[in-house]
Amino acid sequence: MADSYPTSIVLTDGPLDLDLLLAQMTLPTTGAAVIFTGVVRGVTWRGQPHETFHLEYEAYAPMAEEKMRQVAQEIRQRWPEVQGIAIVQRVGRLDVGTPTTVILCTAAHRDSGVFEAARYGIDRLKEIVPVWKKEVGPQGETWVEGHYHPRPGE
Repeated sequence: MADSYPTSIVLTDGPLDLDLLLAQMTLPTTGAAVIFTGVVRGVTWRGQPHETFHLEYEAYAPMAEEKMRQVAQEIRQRWPEVQGIAIVQRVGRLDVGTPTTVILCTAAHRDSGVFEAARYGIDRLKEIVPVWKKEVGPQGETWVEGHYHPRPGE
């Protein structure tokens, strides 16, 4: 049955349409949807609080999309009751308040692991998907380094 569930992996420099994305992941049996959306912050507390004008995201598309598909497969293995899975990552210049990433999971019921699956999706995306982020603000430009460094086979 999981083979017939919808999956959407998108790396885009365009705006996001959450209504369309939800419609694409909804089946006649869907009764729950969890949508996590990361948003560009105007103030960041990494060390001392500082202002951000905008972020610039870059990605190596073939590898990023492959790793995003891996995250979706891991979600399906851990939460077989999850129906639709959408993983979207924006690239390019994104202003404060702009959505940067979306993890959307649907299921028949809210108690089917759909919350946990969406949380796992964003955590795992930040962990293994090769996307680079530059903060631009009054203090200049800074590449923000993640905590994860891939090991062979990951």
